[in-house]
Amino acid sequence: MLTSMSRLPLNTLPAFRAVAELQNLRSAAQRLHLTHSAISQQIRGLEDQLGFALFDRVGRRLVLNGAGEALLRSVQCALEQLDEGVQAAALVSRGASQRLRVSALPSFAQRWLLPRMTRWRERHPDLVLEIETSHQVADLQREGLQAALRSGVGPWPGVVSEPLFDMPMPMIVLASPDTARLLPDSEPQTLARQPLLGDKEMWRQWFAAAGMTANVTPVASFNDAGLMLQAVEQGLGLGLGRELLAADALCAGRLVKVSSVSVELEPADTYHLVYPPGLRDWPPLQALRTWIRDELERSRATLTSSDAAPRRPARPNPGN
Repeated sequence: MLTSMSRLPLNTLPAFRAVAELQNLRSAAQRLHLTHSAISQQIRGLEDQLGFALFDRVGRRLVLNGAGEALLRSVQCALEQLDEGVQAAALVSRGASQRLRVSALPSFAQRWLLPRMTRWRERHPDLVLEIETSHQVADLQREGLQAALRSGVGPWPGVVSEPLFDMPMPMIVLASPDTARLLPDSEPQTLARQPLLGDKEMWRQWFAAAGMTANVTPVASFNDAGLMLQAVEQGLGLGLGRELLAADALCAGRLVKVSSVSVELEPADTYHLVYPPGLRDWPPLQALRTWIRDELERSRATLTSSDAAPRRPARPNPGN
């Protein structure tokens, strides 16, 4: 039996974790870029060194037994800390030419992050910010990312999750200026007769907040809020979108708020900055955190200063 930690073959632990998670030697070998026999030998060597089995063989699957489950809990935590330590050391070693790779939702990247990148470069000219967009929850360690900007319910396992701000996140009715000019008024009954874009359930909630029961069917729905806002700008219909994502277009006049009624998103739908615990005090991550909070405060101030009654462009005077 194993009596000393020094006799534990640490080089076999990544293989053990992969097999435990995938329950298949061939899949684990592909993940670690090793041969099937190499993975098998590492698992056999680990079990021989420990003096007891970690897996039960069920057909072609290897299923953790009780001892394996107990070891996996410790191994996962230890390997994640080692991975984070190596990543942090590598990042620090790069000096001034550092890169910060961040995952974000396409809508947030397109409608909020990218318009502010000039100010990021002005503040941090030597820190390259690489933005990767995805609708999926990114595995930071596996994909070589240092942070993610997520919307949803936190916290997420294995990472630190910081809510970015506590301002309300209203969903408002938006239109292009040309579409808004054609609206006789902003009454819910009028809006219900217009082409609507977006999520049917969210529109049902908006009409309920406006005091009206409406069984509407949007003419188009989107898996990305940025695409929906772009469709609204092109005059394809009325959209129901996050005021934060529409803020720049509202200020630039590309979008118009056509009703004072809004729907508040649940607190769980707020944005979070997510990162590995080992990078909490890493200067580039601190720079990103500070910059995002400053920019969100700037957005808050812009929305507050322009938050008035809905604005609909005046119709052209046919007599002119």
